[in-house]
Amino acid sequence: MASRTIKARNLLACTWTLVLLCGTVRAQQQDPASYPDKPVHIVVPFPAGGTADALPRIVAERLRQRWNQPIIVENRAGAGGNIGAGAVAASAPDGYTLLASAPGPFAINDSLYKHLSYDPAAFEPITILAEVPNVLAVRKDFPAQNVEELVAYAKANPGKISWGTQGVGTAPHLLAELFKLETGVNVVHVPYRGNVLAEIT
Repeated sequence: MASRTIKARNLLACTWTLVLLCGTVRAQQQDPASYPDKPVHIVVPFPAGGTADALPRIVAERLRQRWNQPIIVENRAGAGGNIGAGAVAASAPDGYTLLASAPGPFAINDSLYKHLSYDPAAFEPITILAEVPNVLAVRKDFPAQNVEELVAYAKANPGKISWGTQGVGTAPHLLAELFKLETGVNVVHVPYRGNVLAEIT
């Protein structure tokens, strides 16, 4: 039987949070009225094209109009968000390098990776950009039309169903693992490099 793909997609992502690296003593000593007086960088620790990238770019354009300063969005993808988070953690804590990210680098990765190049607690949250639920979607021709049928089909075909997500350690991946534990099904996780590839494959 051919392998069938189930896509656990995060249509707009989990809770995307724009955070500022904690170094607030120095940042708070600035005159708020003069901020910003130079370009602001927003690091997105995920690939371009997905929600993690689109939301910060929308915010960046609004901030550019409001602040009359360049807002540069830079993708630093890899290691479940750790590469981008590490880059922001190593930057000057002056409020000019921000991180737009899902909860992974702050609430998940410390439990998944032996070593992080940054302290998850050393970031100061600024605002929540969006809160969107994860959803489970299958192809139209998939022989299960609801969760009960999906579980029954997966149990009848152990190891023959693949479950695509946007990467190891992402919320959809962890939810899929929880789904497997709760239902006793055996499905194969297929991690893609970001939302876009997971959704079009």
